[in-house]
Amino acid sequence: MSKKGKSLGLPIINARAAGIDIGSRIQVAAVPPELCDDPVQTFQSFTADIDRMADWLISVGVTTVAMESTGVYWIPVYEILEDRGLTVVLANARDCKTVPGRKSDVNDAQWLQRLHACGLVRASFRPARDIAALRAYMRIRDRHLEYAAAHMQHMQKALTLMNIQLHHVISDISGVTGLKIVRAIVAGERDPDTLAAMRDARCRESESTIREAMRGNYQPEHVFALAQALALFDFYQQRVADCDGEIERTLRMLNLDKVKPEAPLPAPRSRTKQTNALKFDVRPLLYQLTGIDLTRIHGIGPSIALALIAECGTDLSRWPTEKHFTSWLSLSPGCKISGGKVLSSHTRKSNNRVAARLRLVATAVGRTETALGAFYRRLAARIGKAKALTATARKIAILFYRAMRFGMRYEDPGADQYEQRYRERVVKQLERRAAHFGFSLQPAAESVS
Repeated sequence: MSKKGKSLGLPIINARAAGIDIGSRIQVAAVPPELCDDPVQTFQSFTADIDRMADWLISVGVTTVAMESTGVYWIPVYEILEDRGLTVVLANARDCKTVPGRKSDVNDAQWLQRLHACGLVRASFRPARDIAALRAYMRIRDRHLEYAAAHMQHMQKALTLMNIQLHHVISDISGVTGLKIVRAIVAGERDPDTLAAMRDARCRESESTIREAMRGNYQPEHVFALAQALALFDFYQQRVADCDGEIERTLRMLNLDKVKPEAPLPAPRSRTKQTNALKFDVRPLLYQLTGIDLTRIHGIGPSIALALIAECGTDLSRWPTEKHFTSWLSLSPGCKISGGKVLSSHTRKSNNRVAARLRLVATAVGRTETALGAFYRRLAARIGKAKALTATARKIAILFYRAMRFGMRYEDPGADQYEQRYRERVVKQLERRAAHFGFSLQPAAESVS
């Protein structure tokens, strides 16, 4: 209320803000009524119409535009408006729900424009264009790997129908021994001795065991299914190789204006080659791009480090603190409080790709003799494995944030030192609590043998 008793609205922060309701066929754009006589206009989803919408927004003096993340239809609109020099804000639909009873495209656009004008629309994270291209290549590669894995399951099913117990005698059908035997079967080889002789020297099972597993019922329809699955598997493996080439080219373009760090790249902590790893050496390119070796953090290998960079970018200043970063990842405890009572502290559900990868990293780290592994095992014994997994993923996310934002170089203190620090911290807490009640703690006397 003003001094004269008149009702005042919300203050206008962005006087030249527009709102766009995104659809698959049409886009409805709304601008402030004082900018033109027809403040709401509808455009088709064709590229020429989107260009015409951009021309109209610029002609009326709009400088910033807000839109909701509707499916994937917002992506071309976002990119075209961004190329035209407009500041585009991508809002989460959950944060921009209109009032009930007013559901229409026009009302949604006007409501979004009003919220953005008042500064009430929070922009979702979207990396720069070059990082967004790298992210697209990485996501396509992940999709191809998923398709290849599905066809590997089809191969295993065909072998099972032929009663070839290959998956019981080797650890991975997609390995050297497995693929060599499968290709031989598709080529027409049926002799168990010949198939068993293809065993790799590193295979644990003996040649005689593999020979027994190769005696099967080779029905034509099952062999045909195996050949089809193998052909599709090889096809997607070739597409993955094509993605690797584009990813390498994109990384080299990102490093064109980057100065190589003076310190040499440290030796890799582990020389074990990961399954589905990229076909080129990622570590030198990432080291030049970021200036730090992210693989020093336990659990983060070259592929995981590249995936994190592709999803988050190299500039993490978009998140003011590590708490903001972990909250964006949905790895922080929730905070639902009403009337002074905590209603819920569960972690918010999310489909964040970075959080999913960090949970996989935490699963692997929990089995190592490191400080992070000791942290996971201590929490798992106290609060359960699920919560311990989230807490460990959050700790790894913090280490990644500090490394990217402040250049922190991680050095693992080891599981023993972590346990010693934890013991000292618990003892100090017990001493303070005992002193509060008027007692003092004394170390137990050593037993005399």
